[in-house]
This record gives sequence, C-alpha cells and structure tokens, in this order.
Amino acid sequence: MYLALYRKWRPQVFSDVVSQEHITTTLQNQVRLQKNSHAYLFTGPRGTGKTTCSKILAKAVNCLHPVDGNPCLECDICKGIEDGSILDVVEMDAASNNGVDDIRDLRNEANFSPAICKYRVYIIDEVHMLSVSAFNALLKIMEEPPPHILFILATTEVHKVPQTIVSRCQQYDFRRIRPQDIAGRLLAIAGQETFTLTEDAAMLIARLSDGGMRDALSLLDQCVAFSQTVDLDTVTSTAGIAGSEHLFALSDAIVKKDAARCIQLVNELYDNAKGVERLISELISHFRNVMIVKSVANPEELVVCLPDEMERYKALAKALSLSEILRILTTLQQCIDHLSRSGNKKVEMEMTMIRLCSAEEADASTPAVSSDLAARVSRLEQMLAQEATVGRESARRPSSRKEPAPSVLVSQSPPAVVATVEGGAPIPMPGWENLLRELSQTEPPLYVMLKEAKAYVGGNIVTIDSPNPMLKSLLMTDNIGAKLADEVERVLGKRHRLRIAKVERPAEQDVPDALNDIIKKAESQEIEVHVKD
Repeated sequence: MYLALYRKWRPQVFSDVVSQEHITTTLQNQVRLQKNSHAYLFTGPRGTGKTTCSKILAKAVNCLHPVDGNPCLECDICKGIEDGSILDVVEMDAASNNGVDDIRDLRNEANFSPAICKYRVYIIDEVHMLSVSAFNALLKIMEEPPPHILFILATTEVHKVPQTIVSRCQQYDFRRIRPQDIAGRLLAIAGQETFTLTEDAAMLIARLSDGGMRDALSLLDQCVAFSQTVDLDTVTSTAGIAGSEHLFALSDAIVKKDAARCIQLVNELYDNAKGVERLISELISHFRNVMIVKSVANPEELVVCLPDEMERYKALAKALSLSEILRILTTLQQCIDHLSRSGNKKVEMEMTMIRLCSAEEADASTPAVSSDLAARVSRLEQMLAQEATVGRESARRPSSRKEPAPSVLVSQSPPAVVATVEGGAPIPMPGWENLLRELSQTEPPLYVMLKEAKAYVGGNIVTIDSPNPMLKSLLMTDNIGAKLADEVERVLGKRHRLRIAKVERPAEQDVPDALNDIIKKAESQEIEVHVKD
C-alpha cells in the first residue's frame, strides 16, 4: 500500500524537524537531563511540526535506551508507540472528542499507572475545540497531576485556550518554516526517491505551502502523481495556479490600461480551469512583490522569486507609482471581499480588470491638484524614500544628535499639534524587542518594516511609531496586520488596537492649501507629520 510522502518522511528524532531548533533543542535537553514538565502547549500554524514533536517527545520520555535526548527507535517502546500498539500513549482529536464526558473518561484513566511505559502520555490535538465544561474538567487534573502523567496540548488558535490552562503548561510557539528550508527538505527527499524535482519547482512548492511542511509534501505528492519529472510547469498545472507568465502578462496589460487584453487573459485562464479566487489571490501576491520592490532597498530578502523574475518585478515597479500600486492592491482586495457575495464570480473579476485599466477610476481615487503641487508631492515621496534609506544606515552607527521625544497620536487640530495616547504620557511597550526578534524569524517582511519602529501602550491602544511610510500598506496585505495583533496580544496578555502614525489627510475641499502647508513644513523638516489612524 502506498504511503503518502508526508507520512513516509515524518521526522523520527528531534534533529529531523526543520526550522524549529528553538523548540527541539530545549525538548531534547529536557529529556537528556530528565527535567520534563507535566504539561506542554504546542502552538503555531498547521504543518509546522506540532504533532510530530509531540510523538517524538512521547517516545523520548519512555524510550528504554534514549540517545542524547532522542528516542532510539529500536526498542519495543519506540516501535510500539510508532505503530500504535502501546495504549499508554493516547492521541486524542479534540475536534471530535470535545465534550466533558470525554475528558472525564481521560481523568479516570489517568489515575491508573501506565501498563508498560514510564509515563502515560496524552496528546490532545486542536485543544482549542474543547467545550468550556471540558476545559474545566481538564483543569482539575492539570492542577494536581499524578507523577506518571504527561500532557501535550497542540493548537493552531492559542487565543481560544483559557489562560488557566495556558498558565499550567510550558508553551512552545512553532513558527512558519522558511521557504528555503522547505525547498531544501523537498530536494533532499527527492534525492532518495524515484522522481526528479527541479530547484525552481521546489521553491515554488515552498512558496505555495505558506510555511507548512506537510502542505508542501502533499503538493509534491500530487505533482509526482502527475509526472515523475516535477518542474515549474508540473507544479503550476497540478496546483491550478496562474504561472508567472500569466501574472506578468496581466500586470503589463494593467500598466498599459489595455482592458481588452486583460479580459482576454482572464477568459483564457478561466477556460483552463483557473479558479477566480485563486487568480485574484495570486495577483495580490504578485503586486505585493511589486510594492516591496518599489519600497525596499534590498527586495531580494523579502521577495521569493527566480532571478529573472526579480528583474521583471523591478521593471514593473519603475513603470508604476507607489500610489498606483496601492490602488491596484486595494481594488484587488475589494474584489476578494465581493466574490463571496457575487452571483457570477467571472463577471466580478472582469469588472475588477476594467476598473484597474480605467483612467477615470484612477483619477477618482486621488484628489485633483495642480501640476505644480503634483510635482511637489512626487518630490516629497522621493524625500521619504531617501530618508528611509538614510535612516537604516544611521541606525547602524552611533549618533550624537539627541532623539526627539516620541509623538504618538495627532489631534484634530493642525498637523503640527501632537497629543499623547489615552490615559496620559506614552509608555514603551514591554517585550517589544523580543517580539521583533521573533518576527525576524517568522515574518521577515514585517520585521524589516518594524525593526526601526518603537511601540507605546496607552489604554487599550498600542501605537507604533515607525519611520517607514510603507508599514500600514504592508499591515493591510495578506492578513499581516492580524498576525501582528496576535503577537502583541501574546506579549501583553490581552487584545489591543493597533495605530500607526502617518501623514494626516485634510478635508477634500481644503486639499490644495492644506497640502501646500504640509509639504512646506515637511520639506523644511521643521516638524514630524503624523495622523490619527
């Protein structure tokens, strides 16, 4: 019987787990030194190793001949846990066993000593699905557990787990696996299998898997069923996504305002069974890359693509202004929101393409200003870009200039008037530096945008003061803002609203005079211009 790749190549020891060294090293040392906790909470996105590490830990703490904290994989205990014949290790799916009676049965069993193993291990997957009464029943035994019991709780939504449970566990946050690490693992597996995998195809699979190794292996399995030689064409055909050529063709037509060509390409993709939602999502990711190339000095660190694609992204970024890129992303995002309510998704897609190619739509999205004022706005955009570059360089060397006091929010009065957050003076957010260090591994694009930023807490608001003008645009892309809000909640212990300082936009009827005033002050560098979110 054929065994799926993600099952066949599931890691058996801690060192096999990819990109989670901060967790596997700690667990391995605990087993080696016999300093295990009675309860663990594994959190993180799907397919990042939570269940795998749970099973490795269950084998390691019960192994008859552990090897430097790893299970030996040869003893009867290791083999029995692997094939499921040892009943002292129980794997429970909370999604289907979420009632209080299920947990009461678990509590009754837990009072008995293990039959064969040293520890009776309970692995509860998707623990956030337990009912309130089930959580209360679980809390009873976690408060005073028998010495032979070990709980391993796993979840993708830790914010749904009661704090009374979380506080009784050692929590380990699994991060999304880096695309380069996923591609390397796929190529290593291909080297020991009968199929051929190209580096380009491995990298594309890694990008599509969104940081999940299981998703990557499942897609590779699907590609192998299609062809024993897995290349870029195989992946794009199997995954049902638009290849880069179609995306660049669509973006070129949008730049040229060629609505007819856009409609023709959309119909060709639709006829070839390309899903409308998937195509829009691909276009959003495509123009997100254009935005990063337009805004960042070294986009190679943030955009995963082939070298020839990077050159095409740079050419596309030169052909579009930053405001036009943001308009395109906003329009595409609106299309995603409308698709769920649309009776004809293809028509919605065609309408979106026409909007993107319409000069009237572009004009309507920005206030009318004089040509002189437009030129000055363009100069100001260039100054902001240069300032961001200089700021990164100056941050690497000590400065003799005293930093100004941080401004947080702006009142309704003129832009030069700065107010503090609710509840008094701004308070620096504890744990911000640690949060940034974690983001450097889990969300590199967000980290690059935030690494020079400071965060302040006031009431239920966290205000982020950043010199990077592109921060808010990034937070509105691919649900990045929600991820940052989750991280802030994890550090502070409760949900906070996020606010970003930016240039205040005056009322439409006062645009020319007010914008003149803002530009004069910004060009003379007399004040910092901020706005209320």
